[in-house]
Amino acid sequence: MPALPDVRILLTADEIHTRVAAMAAAIRHDIRGDLHLIAVLKGAFVFLADLARALGGPVSLDFLAVSSYADGATAPGQVRLLKDLDSPLEDRDVLIVEDIIDTGFTLTYLRGLLGVRRPRSLRTAALLNKPSRRRVPVPIDYIGFDIEDRFVVGYGLDWGERYRELPYIGVVDHVR
Repeated sequence: MPALPDVRILLTADEIHTRVAAMAAAIRHDIRGDLHLIAVLKGAFVFLADLARALGGPVSLDFLAVSSYADGATAPGQVRLLKDLDSPLEDRDVLIVEDIIDTGFTLTYLRGLLGVRRPRSLRTAALLNKPSRRRVPVPIDYIGFDIEDRFVVGYGLDWGERYRELPYIGVVDHVR
């Protein structure tokens, strides 16, 4: 078993809860009717659940999974679809729910993939944004927090499939 990293709290559960509520209010200000939320698995599932509850009103949920890491078979910046949506998007107000935006490659891919399915509107909500890592420009309509280029875990984000259950977001300082 690999050594576990030291984790320092970056954003507390209370800070996250307060910001998610504010994001939900802004989203509902812009979109008052039915809203179709699409979570990018696995990292966004906790954010999606809290955001859906905070939004109130009619929402539907769907999930997709992508791989954006070079693994020898893919080049850096290449994104592969691993799990597609279960529902059509045509004439729906759609919100892509992302845990973190860094390079912009994944979000660019998703906006292209989903945009051709003719949604009425296509917006993005990202809990975390790392603008210093951006390689391609992407529109992000709702941002929870801008953060420095640090490796973060918790609140759905993982390190080797661990730490997703943490109620806060922590920075991995080093492996012990």
